[in-house]
Amino acid sequence: MLRLTEIKLPLDHPADAIEQAILKKLAITRGDLIEFTVFKRGYDARKKKNILLIYTLDISTNKDALLLEKFNKDPHVKLTPDMEYKFVGQAPKELKQRPVVIGMGPCGLFAGLVLAQMGFKPIVLERGKEVKKRTKDTFGFWRKKILNTESNVQFGEGGAGTFSDGKLYSQVKDPKHYSRKVLNEFVDAGAPKEILYVSKPHIGTFKLIMMVETMRAKIIELGGEVRFEQKVEKIHFENDETITFDDNALANFTAKQVKGLTLASGEHINTNHIALAIGHSARDTFKMLHDEGVYIKAKPFSVGFRIEHEQSVIDDARFGKNAGNEILGAADYKLVHHAGNGRSVYSFCMCPGGTVVAAASEEGRLVTNGMSQYSRKEHNANSAIVVGIEPKDYMLGKFAAKDDTVLAGIEFQRRLEEQAFKLGGESYDAPVQLVGDFLAGRKTGEHGSVIPSYKPGVTYCDLSTALPDYAITAIREALPAFEKKIKGFSMSEATLTAVETRTSSPIQITRDKETLQSLNAKGLYPAGEGAGYAGGILSAGIDGIKIAEAMALSIVNG
Repeated sequence: MLRLTEIKLPLDHPADAIEQAILKKLAITRGDLIEFTVFKRGYDARKKKNILLIYTLDISTNKDALLLEKFNKDPHVKLTPDMEYKFVGQAPKELKQRPVVIGMGPCGLFAGLVLAQMGFKPIVLERGKEVKKRTKDTFGFWRKKILNTESNVQFGEGGAGTFSDGKLYSQVKDPKHYSRKVLNEFVDAGAPKEILYVSKPHIGTFKLIMMVETMRAKIIELGGEVRFEQKVEKIHFENDETITFDDNALANFTAKQVKGLTLASGEHINTNHIALAIGHSARDTFKMLHDEGVYIKAKPFSVGFRIEHEQSVIDDARFGKNAGNEILGAADYKLVHHAGNGRSVYSFCMCPGGTVVAAASEEGRLVTNGMSQYSRKEHNANSAIVVGIEPKDYMLGKFAAKDDTVLAGIEFQRRLEEQAFKLGGESYDAPVQLVGDFLAGRKTGEHGSVIPSYKPGVTYCDLSTALPDYAITAIREALPAFEKKIKGFSMSEATLTAVETRTSSPIQITRDKETLQSLNAKGLYPAGEGAGYAGGILSAGIDGIKIAEAMALSIVNG
């Protein structure tokens, strides 16, 4: 079978145009073509009046070998790669100990699923509730301002990605095609089959809820165990001594062996293999690991606001007369600006036809995120507009952390979230300002044409004190620059909602590149977004598969 790439056709092309393009490209007759399937479909909207669909096709002909030889120098005609997932092994008949997966976001979900599929009967522990109960708690917070700190947007079955746009694309390198395994499992669990071929697939919250339940049932059916409201209080090591790590003696350290863990209930579980898929907001677990001596280092992340426009503004700017086309759907964007003060400002987690949601997980602190349903039919478009920061920034300015450790980024986040809570009226209402007022440096009194979607409510104010001064300066410069790329982006009645702090984990639980185990804790496998090795549903799922394989090989090989 051959793979053809970069087949470009008009947006409104007739049904037989793909077949005709294949015949023309390969200079073959209809009789030579056996079959074809669409592997990927994207679009090029740089010219709004002439939007093109771009296809990647898998085709079968009666001349495959001859065509490969004929087009051997053409990068757009290649042999279709083998993308079928192959398990690295199977569990022995007698398991001395079962592997444990901590966390049931996308990473933990796939780690648990693949381990179960290989026969290792994993125990999956989730501090939050099962997805339906968690959804009830989350919606309750949005309606009544009653926050459950263990069951919310951040914690619970499905992870933070459950209440998001459900994006299923990533820029991570994937030579083993793990992403195909992720997408196929999602389709088996009830996702629309189009996620297998559209260039920027998404699912949306309500479909994710159903899928997560189906995948959980599959883990259990295969002999795994899934336990909710099971918070891990401590991880134990051989001799139960605090482990240490000397940055200057990396080649000489001796890793301690994981022996088990203790839950908040007091229950102890013995195991030599623990996947740590705890997500980017498990701040108390980060501290526990740091206190126990597991090697952690600070890493960069980003902070900023959520910006909202009417979706029609973005559609018109991106698609022009083609706005509303069913194939194109609701328009998205991706923007970057390098500000004069040296800061980079960029859009993040763009949610077409979605809402801004309350994503707090700690009392007295306010966090925003973006969410969409599969239909993307809500009135507004939103995305985070964030500024990149480095670990050195954690100790600077009015939001500076007091404790100069690798966990300083967490304290920095908390200070920003506390300020947002204060600006919003200390009631979980979010502070909001119109873009025109933000750029002019004046307080906002009421909304304009863009009605903020954040629930439970909003407070109009001046956001100039919501972020460090360098971030405010950079965003004020970036918004007019983005206007040059997206007409209407810096329109005066667009809204900014504070604050966005959970773009990624503020720490990395560093692991060995070969074994994927912690640098100084043998049997501990840092995984996914919380450990600093993923960013989004797809990359987290991919990392979960890698972790499951590493754990399986370690168990089998002893």
